[in-house]
Amino acid sequence: MPPRPLVQVLRLGLLSFRESEALQQQLVLRHHQRVREENQENQENHQRVKEQSHTLLLVQHPPTFTTGLRCLPYPPPLLEGLRQTGAEVQRCSRGGLITFHGPGQLVCYPILHLGSFKKQTVLSVCRRFGIEASTSPHTGVWVGDNKICAIGIHCGRYVTSHGFALNCNTDLSWFDHIVPCGIEGKGVTSLSAELQRDVSVEEAIPVLLEAFRERFNVSLSDVSLTSL
Repeated sequence: MPPRPLVQVLRLGLLSFRESEALQQQLVLRHHQRVREENQENQENHQRVKEQSHTLLLVQHPPTFTTGLRCLPYPPPLLEGLRQTGAEVQRCSRGGLITFHGPGQLVCYPILHLGSFKKQTVLSVCRRFGIEASTSPHTGVWVGDNKICAIGIHCGRYVTSHGFALNCNTDLSWFDHIVPCGIEGKGVTSLSAELQRDVSVEEAIPVLLEAFRERFNVSLSDVSLTSL
């Protein structure tokens, strides 16, 4: 039986959105470089190269509104109004429309080779907390008509970046300034709101990692930024 793929877990704490995006691009480029090097070697090394490239970035952002590739440029007065709230406003390469990132939200950026992975981790995390969540024709993960997790993925040459943002104990009033993900008539929720108790990002991280480990049958290894 071949060994389980190894995924390196990088816990970044509070980091600006732009810094996290730059780090994702660095890791994506590292992956492509290793694949190019592997193409000159044998097939046995191919699996090793892919395994070394799998990374999960776990992060929280300062208050930030982000727009994705599905958005037309927002009118400058609207963007300036969002900046007046004290949040950053960033356009990025993920899919989807506008959303909010901020403290109390567990953001996970998987840098993965698509040949090895599928999507169901967030649903499993919610079940482990006793929350019945589901998918819908809309993007993300939902509890009834309220979105608990936004998902926006970018993929280039089979390698993913960006990812998902699970509301743990996020201040949900930030979402009042936008139509989250461009979906009218829907709300947002969090693990804390659903369970009627405080669920921190720190409490959610081990649950997320265990769900990811089991779902995709991988091994996880904590690493530091300097060791990558």
